[in-house]
Amino acid sequence: MKSKLLALGLTLLISISSYSQEPNAPAFGKGLFNLVGKDSSFTMKIATRMQLLAIAEWDEGADGGLVNPEQNFLVRRARLKFDGFAYSPKLKYKIELGLSNRDISGGSEFTRNTPRYILDAVVMWNFHENFELWVGQTKLPGNIERVISSGNLQQVDRSLLNSRFNIDRDIGIQLRHHTKLSDKFLMREKLAISQGEGRNITEGNLGGHQYTARLEFLPFGTFKSKGDYSAADLKREEKPKLMLAATYDMNKDAVKTRSNLGSYMANDVGFYETDINTLFIDAMFKYNGFSLMGEYAKRDADDPIAKNSDGTPTGDIVQVGNGLNLQTGYLFKNNWEVSGRYTNIVLDENITGRNPETQYTLGLSKYIVGHKLKVQTDLSYLSVDGGSDRLMYRLQLDVHF
Repeated sequence: MKSKLLALGLTLLISISSYSQEPNAPAFGKGLFNLVGKDSSFTMKIATRMQLLAIAEWDEGADGGLVNPEQNFLVRRARLKFDGFAYSPKLKYKIELGLSNRDISGGSEFTRNTPRYILDAVVMWNFHENFELWVGQTKLPGNIERVISSGNLQQVDRSLLNSRFNIDRDIGIQLRHHTKLSDKFLMREKLAISQGEGRNITEGNLGGHQYTARLEFLPFGTFKSKGDYSAADLKREEKPKLMLAATYDMNKDAVKTRSNLGSYMANDVGFYETDINTLFIDAMFKYNGFSLMGEYAKRDADDPIAKNSDGTPTGDIVQVGNGLNLQTGYLFKNNWEVSGRYTNIVLDENITGRNPETQYTLGLSKYIVGHKLKVQTDLSYLSVDGGSDRLMYRLQLDVHF
């Protein structure tokens, strides 16, 4: 596998080297190069990106001081992306590969004990008017913060709400449609049926299937450059723009502790199954450099305590509860942005044994070439009811080619 990746990397470097001499090479952040078939029957844009992250964390001691310092430096993300159309502009595709350890972790017997390189491998067919059929592995139409690319975030990384409740990627089919309710008012409908066990699963479908429906309303029209799915108001919307949305997800006979994420709930006869339901309500607002994003999540399960055939608990528990995330920022004319985030997570203590958590985050970003080249830093204070509070500082460089 390593030799294949090395060969792929060398091929790309040689191609880039030869292409870089061309006068029509893309501008920075627009991809390494764009390929177009001689008969214009296909296109392919090839791009890369990386995130280099430094983290420092401390616990709060009994006297209020900081104790137990920890530091970590890592390549948070390193990715290759290919997209374009095949045969017709109505048939688009996207392939995204993760190369960092964090990207490919999670190998198990269900992925044939191999790294999980593939993030996205999806074909999108605009088969009739405003209808699109998606087939393959990609993000489900879940909470807005998850669907926003990790390269287009307002702060160093996503919130605790996302890490506790998001439904991430899966393989299956999606049907998408949009309707104009007036000259400006737009409604988008998104439906998905997926395997329900997350990305890169190759060995069986242990439970049932996952069903996701999302409805989005844009009463003031579309955002510039798809800004409803890009954090921070980099385009400085001249008029107020708003998206209100709701997602309902049901994972039938789920076998993981966080719907299609988390650990498998193994028991004495195989795997414990239960229906897991997740609700998201979210909004995005932008105007003249100001942005506001809000999310609410709620998860429940028919029986969240995994059991053996005789009714005894296995120790695995579905992470049921709710969360609220509010995030805002203002972009100055010199492309410095200050942002703030409030996140509250309340898992069911009687079931999960987890205490409520509240996190406050203050962020500062410098956008050198928009989201394509930026430096971001943030400071977070995590308060845990009845537990140890924690302080975290992060600094990250984001580079996209």
